[in-house]
Amino acid sequence: MALYVTEGRKLEERAYFARLIDQAEKMGMRAFVFTPEDVRGREILGHFYNPAAKAWRRKLTPFPDVVYDRCRYQPTPRFRQLQRFRLKYPHLLYTNRPMANKWVIYQLLSQNRGLSRYLPETVLLRSSGDALDLLGRYRMIYAKPINGTGGRGVLRIEKLANGGYRVMGRDRHRKILKPRTCSAAQLLPLLRKLAQEGDYLAQRGIETRLANGRVHDFRVLVQKNGQGQWQLTGGAARVGPSGSITSNLHGGGSAAAMDRLLELRFGDASRVRAIQREVEQLCYDILRELEKKYTELCEMAFDLAIDRNGRIWLLELNPKPSREVFRRLGQTATYALAIRRPLEYARWVYQHRRNGLRRKTGTANELD
Repeated sequence: MALYVTEGRKLEERAYFARLIDQAEKMGMRAFVFTPEDVRGREILGHFYNPAAKAWRRKLTPFPDVVYDRCRYQPTPRFRQLQRFRLKYPHLLYTNRPMANKWVIYQLLSQNRGLSRYLPETVLLRSSGDALDLLGRYRMIYAKPINGTGGRGVLRIEKLANGGYRVMGRDRHRKILKPRTCSAAQLLPLLRKLAQEGDYLAQRGIETRLANGRVHDFRVLVQKNGQGQWQLTGGAARVGPSGSITSNLHGGGSAAAMDRLLELRFGDASRVRAIQREVEQLCYDILRELEKKYTELCEMAFDLAIDRNGRIWLLELNPKPSREVFRRLGQTATYALAIRRPLEYARWVYQHRRNGLRRKTGTANELD
């Protein structure tokens, strides 16, 4: 289940959905894409992909046995249609769900003492003073939209030795903004504007620039497997283009092997392995905390920074992640696994429910 991104009924992730449907067919499953707008009474006008012909077509079909929810949280009428769909059809089996915005997730995780030490200090921008207070404690901060994705609208503000500030970033369309230097008085109108928009965070900046000046972070993907258990699928580094403050692939970033980049940075192989073990444990600990509030999760991407001392910082969570970084790296086995696991988990969920029904009624339906 997805959401249209334009009035012309455009699906944002058609290439991914095509690969997912192709893999489902190889596993003996039938998959199609739909949005809440496609419901036609007791049927759905679904999007079907033919891998052999490499072509899409529309046709009416019954409701699916399992719904893999790929809808990202957004304050739009289309997202409200999703909410109404899930309220109207609570009996369907869902294997994923939207989560709340960055601020709500930060507040939730910061209540856990073991997790809070991995979180850069973050405040909700209600006034320019919130950002200035944070700049009083840290040399660099980031301002982020609470519902943003792909680096859209992210700004970096740095204090300079002469008392001024340097502002860099991207606009809401991911375009890299020309860096500018300003005084405290000149910075205030920008901070007031962000606060007035009502959907920005200010976050302590973690130094992620490499020797060549480019920023980087690490993307770690954890998914539920065919036994219903969380399992790390893979990790990779993302390196931003020259002049960018973000490393997102959609914003022009490039992929690099996570272990290789860690080795280049820290040298000591045993230290690299220790960092990787801590990263994996952190991901599992965060997922346990999230599942206390958010059920039906089936995958999660963690965007992490690792500072020069080897300390790990959680920058963002993404419950509807891309797996493109593994394809860019040529890690074909990991990429294939990242596509297959949501299908394996969906089949496990269906069989788990079916076995429960069999015990209660002695009957079950076959997976479509």
